[in-house]
Amino acid sequence: MEGEGDRAAAQYKFGPYMIEAGGVFHATALSYAMVNLRPVLPDLSSDETCDIWLTAKEVGAQLEQYHKASSLTFTIQDGPESGQTVPHVHIHILPRKKGDFENNDEIYNAIDAKEKEMKEKLDLDIERKDRSMEEMAHEATEYRGLFS
Repeated sequence: MEGEGDRAAAQYKFGPYMIEAGGVFHATALSYAMVNLRPVLPDLSSDETCDIWLTAKEVGAQLEQYHKASSLTFTIQDGPESGQTVPHVHIHILPRKKGDFENNDEIYNAIDAKEKEMKEKLDLDIERKDRSMEEMAHEATEYRGLFS
């Protein structure tokens, strides 16, 4: 069953992949957050655009508290020239702490480096170690508790 914000769904569609519901910790009628925090929506309508950002805001607030952070960085890349490595809309939510980077804007270089690294690993699929469903479900269960 393909999920559309229904937490009771057995699976959620993630581009060409199906995501087990156990890895989803927050869902709305139009988007969802899974343990790697990638709400999935192609070609966003106005309603979907509002929903994905409201979902990111809600998820971010909970993760900021959970990770004892003091701030958040939200990043979105649209198109390959922006550094987007996965061809669908998603938002990265990064809890931040004072001093986590010597110069605050260094985070963008770190994000770019990780995106390039991820693209290489996705393209080559060398040394890529997927987490087990059990590991992902455990993390999602912890995060899911933030929304109850």
